Amino acid sequence: MLGLLAGCSTQSSEIVLFDGKSFEGWEGPFESFRIENGSIVAGTLSAPIPKNQFLSTKEIFDDFELRFKFKMIGEKVNAGVQFRTKRIPDHHEVIGYQADMGGKYWGALYDEQRRKTVLAGPDLEKVMKVVNHQDWNEYVVRAKGDHIQLWLNGIKTVDYAEEDPSVERSGIIALQVHSGGPMEAWYRDIRLTRLD
Repeated sequence: MLGLLAGCSTQSSEIVLFDGKSFEGWEGPFESFRIENGSIVAGTLSAPIPKNQFLSTKEIFDDFELRFKFKMIGEKVNAGVQFRTKRIPDHHEVIGYQADMGGKYWGALYDEQRRKTVLAGPDLEKVMKVVNHQDWNEYVVRAKGDHIQLWLNGIKTVDYAEEDPSVERSGIIALQVHSGGPMEAWYRDIRLTRLD
């Protein structure tokens, strides 16, 4: 359903980015991430999270549709999934687009460590009606050329056109857990379809 909403191409070109049991195809810091019940779990409920951490794909993608499920546990949850992103050398941060989740940023498109601002976002009151705070949610991220679209639980939250030609149109995918209080971000069913 969500794939059809987002204009997904045929299933034959779909790539499973996470096999549910190993970190094959991903790179750390692994100390901030674990695999549990077929999911990648970022963060912990037993201690504050001192800094942003990102688990990223080794492979680079340009035009694609990314679909994944997530849930977050904790009092003040904050996480996101980076795309068309790259790691900053000798630093824990990355730079690039983020499909944001948590707080007042549900369904928003954030520009991590580049413009450091929300580029586009939904009517938060409308989106909060479809957010499941106790269980799994589904995100769809579609990036083709300068056009970026986000869907959260079937609701389109972002339809953005990048006007800056210097912004890279390719990069890694990275799962984030944000610094702050104890929390966990769970990710599963991470699939990507390349777009021609």
